Amino acid sequence: MYNILMTKKILITDDTSSWLKFHKELIEELYGNMFEVTTASSAFEALDIIKHNTENPFILILTDLQMETAYEPKLAGEWLIENIREIKEYKSVNIVIISAVYNIEQIAKSYGVECISKHLLIRNKLLMKFMLEKLMPFLNKI
Repeated sequence: MYNILMTKKILITDDTSSWLKFHKELIEELYGNMFEVTTASSAFEALDIIKHNTENPFILILTDLQMETAYEPKLAGEWLIENIREIKEYKSVNIVIISAVYNIEQIAKSYGVECISKHLLIRNKLLMKFMLEKLMPFLNKI
């Protein structure tokens, strides 16, 4: 579970800097400085960051699907999820795909993760709050 003494860390992965900024600022708007937020601009960079954070793992990973094309026919976000699940400290980490891909729900379901459509999130920022509180019930007590 969550050790009270450990920093609660979130990793956001997206190849578009404006989306990285949007997600980070939204989390800060919702929860202040409760989380240490780290960003990565590619699936490869995210995996490297994750591998260097096994002693105090991220409690949540948000990832886009369409980033670099090096993993085709899979999407970069799919490759990232598969590789995250191979790291023992991250086997049960909460992962949320945030993407504009049309079949986001199908992809998320196939990996056993959650998802939010970027199109819907732009219209309703509270979707992020609902998702985080669903995945991390301790937020409901704040």
